[in-house]
Amino acid sequence: MTSLEWPSTPVGIDANRWVSRAGCRTVLVVTHTIASCQRLLDVVEYVESDPRVQLVFTVAPDVFNHQVKGFLDRLGAFVLPWHQAVRERFDLGIAAAYGGLHQLHAPLLVMAHGAGHGKRVRPGPYGGPVLADPPVYGLDAQRLTHGGRVLPTALALSHDHELDVLRRQCPEAVEAAVVVGDPCIDRLVASLPWRPDYRRRMGVDEQHELVVVSSTWGRDGVFGHWPDLLPQLMAQLPPDRYRVAALLHPAVWDAHGHRQIRAWLRDCLDVGLLLPDPTEDWRGPVVAADHVIGDHGSVSAYAAAIGRRVLLLPGLRSLPAAGTPQHLLDATAARLDPHRPLAPQLAPAGEIDQQAVMAALTGRPGEAGVLLRRTMYRLLRLIEPGRHRQSGPVPVPQPNCGRVGHDLAS
Repeated sequence: MTSLEWPSTPVGIDANRWVSRAGCRTVLVVTHTIASCQRLLDVVEYVESDPRVQLVFTVAPDVFNHQVKGFLDRLGAFVLPWHQAVRERFDLGIAAAYGGLHQLHAPLLVMAHGAGHGKRVRPGPYGGPVLADPPVYGLDAQRLTHGGRVLPTALALSHDHELDVLRRQCPEAVEAAVVVGDPCIDRLVASLPWRPDYRRRMGVDEQHELVVVSSTWGRDGVFGHWPDLLPQLMAQLPPDRYRVAALLHPAVWDAHGHRQIRAWLRDCLDVGLLLPDPTEDWRGPVVAADHVIGDHGSVSAYAAAIGRRVLLLPGLRSLPAAGTPQHLLDATAARLDPHRPLAPQLAPAGEIDQQAVMAALTGRPGEAGVLLRRTMYRLLRLIEPGRHRQSGPVPVPQPNCGRVGHDLAS
């Protein structure tokens, strides 16, 4: 099929001629990036097994969408070209980012793809006025409206605090808001009893402490701001006591290319660095970790919420919004000084108030699946079938997390 051809099924005016199950409600899963796709995969599980529902995926416009189509193909998902998706009608659209949403014809459920709405809007690349109090990204009118129209039919929020921010920034969207909690933290909590299995699958023995380095994308993330950190850790931490894993935001890989990332880290990989592919579930390594070294990205907040010892890197220009778990972490987490010996800094890392981070992360702990499922069936105008299954543990990591076959030809 060429890029200009449209699939004839399972949507379209002639689809009923070819499908084996007719009359299904159609759900369009709008994937922008690997990160947003991973969040949506958790959520679509609430409806995709229903025989009354047909899921189709599409890849929306985004600077970091290069790897998404291949990822969806490997999952066996049915992918509609974007140019077809914007010409069809759907019973529900689900998105965890904002690009192109105004072009779609469907009631939209929109959610964050990270730990709530923790970042503020940054100035554009060509300057512009620097605001003393920049709006919170994702709760602002620029993202949520188009041509005077509120885009989401339902806007999923993780916390009542976000509802207060929405009232200030985009009051016209308040009617669409529903506080559902955070499905990601619910699955992390469900995964905690399986921590030994995650560690065993990663090749981490009982005598090892697992240090996970998490980096968000851009020059303000660990990987961009402190490029020597991973080589320092591999050189300074005794291998008989420590294992090191790097969780790089999928946008880091997308911006530079998988081959280049592995080339930059080849020496680290040769001496034992664990480097999961960005399409693998990052949550297993976080559950398995003893220490997490991070930045203002979501992974640091999730790690602190499940009790991992978190150290932040200094000198990172972040704009965490007040009242968010990222802001709480920025104010209370210990800092790692890359200019001092690293191993001694791991042991006395200060304990973060785990309960406070969890309370800032989700206003409906353990309820996200139930509330999101209820919202989706309301928008689909279908009666919920049976009982909702409890959130299950995340998948176990791939064996050795990218250590096998890390050569440049991979």
